[in-house]
Amino acid sequence: MNEAFRKIAHRVSRIAGSPWTFLLAASVVILWAATGWLFNFSNTWQLFINTITTVVTFLMVFLIQNTQNRDAQATHLQLDELIKASRPARDTLIGVEEDPDKKIEKLEQEFTKLRERVDKHHPHE
Repeated sequence: MNEAFRKIAHRVSRIAGSPWTFLLAASVVILWAATGWLFNFSNTWQLFINTITTVVTFLMVFLIQNTQNRDAQATHLQLDELIKASRPARDTLIGVEEDPDKKIEKLEQEFTKLRERVDKHHPHE
């Protein structure tokens, strides 16, 4: 089931992000707005677009989140491989995204201090 969902989510996210899908969605909204006078701008006419957009948005949230999770996981794995391959890099940073927040905050403070030291010696212009 996970693999089927992954494939569907990937395909739908690619389709949803295309210019053609945007044009289709914009056309539906324009068509809906243009037909308002035919339906006397009734509550049913308004409910139609509200329902469609709510359902599509609800479903897309899960698909987009799945795609972002996979992209983030792949990026972390690629960075972990670069850390592993680099001699002076600390292997302790591999998988840091799984560490407790306090440890990540401590590392962030360490890198902020390092950046400040580098900026002192090599100011950006």
